Amino acid sequence: MAEIDHIVLGARTLEEGAAFIEQHLGVKPRAGGRHEGFGTHNMLLGLGRGTYLEVIAPDPSQPDPQHGRLFDLDDPAVKVMLEAEPRLIAWVARTPVLDAVVARLGPRAGEVREMSRGDLSWRMAFPPQRQDMDNLIPALIEWKGEGASSRIPDSHVRLLALEAEHPDAEAVKGSLAERGLEEAVRVRRSPHIRLVARLRRADGQEVALSSG
Repeated sequence: MAEIDHIVLGARTLEEGAAFIEQHLGVKPRAGGRHEGFGTHNMLLGLGRGTYLEVIAPDPSQPDPQHGRLFDLDDPAVKVMLEAEPRLIAWVARTPVLDAVVARLGPRAGEVREMSRGDLSWRMAFPPQRQDMDNLIPALIEWKGEGASSRIPDSHVRLLALEAEHPDAEAVKGSLAERGLEEAVRVRRSPHIRLVARLRRADGQEVALSSG
């Protein structure tokens, strides 16, 4: 069984990402930290119920990583997109049995990577490119001990729904179902590929963040 762990907003810089979140959600994310060896750093916003929003950007203090930055931040198309403004670029699902899921999915699960930030540590499996359906299929995370959400103050912003749009909606549904995520995302057929997060601000206003 898996569930939504966090949603990911990409930005050229953390400053741009934080300003975007404050403008749209009415609250500023708090400092996170560096992903050593992966070329990124982040800021975090608690969404309650073990869920949070991550703002991620290239870390100029780190050298370029060997395998490229997380969530396709080095992809030329993503770079062009983020030149305009920060965007929702991905989401991550939490599972307590990552090895079992990887064993069942085989190569479709992707390579498991060991990661850490400060005294937090976790393992992640990113779907191979072209099998992630433009990041509609999430990376899977297994926290070692408590996860990041337990340390983030509640912003009183809430994630109401996560939606995926794709020309082959049935393929998206199938890939989510084999990861135990068929109830996590609303999937609909569309000529355009898009990830949409619907949130409610602390003042009650509803806001949609999307990948396009």
